Amino acid sequence: MIENLDEKAVSTAELIKQGRFHELLDQFLTFSIDLLGKLLIVFVLFFIGKWIIRKINKLLNNIFSKRSMDSALKGFLLNLTNVMLFIGLFILIINIVGSQTVSLAAIIGSAGLAIGLAVKDNLSNFAGGVMLLFNKPFKGGDYIQAQNTEGTVKTVGILYTTLTTIDNKTVYIPNGPLSTGVIINYTTQENRRIDLQIGVDYGSDVELVKKILLDAASQHPKILHDPAPFARMSKMNDSSIDFVLRVWVKSPDYWEVNFDLTEEIYKQLNANGLNIPFPQMTVHFADKNQVKLERQD
Repeated sequence: MIENLDEKAVSTAELIKQGRFHELLDQFLTFSIDLLGKLLIVFVLFFIGKWIIRKINKLLNNIFSKRSMDSALKGFLLNLTNVMLFIGLFILIINIVGSQTVSLAAIIGSAGLAIGLAVKDNLSNFAGGVMLLFNKPFKGGDYIQAQNTEGTVKTVGILYTTLTTIDNKTVYIPNGPLSTGVIINYTTQENRRIDLQIGVDYGSDVELVKKILLDAASQHPKILHDPAPFARMSKMNDSSIDFVLRVWVKSPDYWEVNFDLTEEIYKQLNANGLNIPFPQMTVHFADKNQVKLERQD
């Protein structure tokens, strides 16, 4: 009995040294068949599990849609559920093909420190995503400004929030900095105010400039009359007197009215002979004779 056990425990190196190649071949074939069988089981379980996960995600998506859930929250929950289901599938496959849960826990524990250091920023992003959904500073479809970026919120993912800019670019902002930074939400209010700064030459008729600004505002059909447009001289600069024009519009009309007003005001100022100054410097040269006299003194 002991001899049989010793023979089974003979290493591959010993079999090669002793020239027992037929036994080495038997070992290789046994190992290959066993490995192929386990790989086949892994692939079958993976594809079955993936199919089940897809069905679960579809079911959850239908449930969330029927409840009219916010698109950002829905995307976050679906992504989180998807990740958790795949982790569960991975553990299940390892247990079925023969690895013990204890061994898996030991592997995860030994690699935990390295993984934690590698993904520490992603963990903060995950926590930031949870805080964004809990505090709800915005929802899907809102137009926001954050982290030096403006755009429409598409989804709040596990790690990143996705924005679409007005020029149709997709921007991914990490949830960690986003949740702790300043967020400006332009969609929460129905109306927005447009502030335009206009400079004209010194000596210009103040009342005429104010009339031009208010006439341009009153003629635009998308400018609100309550609150009424406001125009006054605001500052005396080095080379210009500055006026401010403030009008209120519906939030979706902000940019259209902004551009229309700027063009119309420029046309009306030119039509009325009013100049828009630009930075300039006047240099005065002293008379040579005067410089000589000053030196003699």
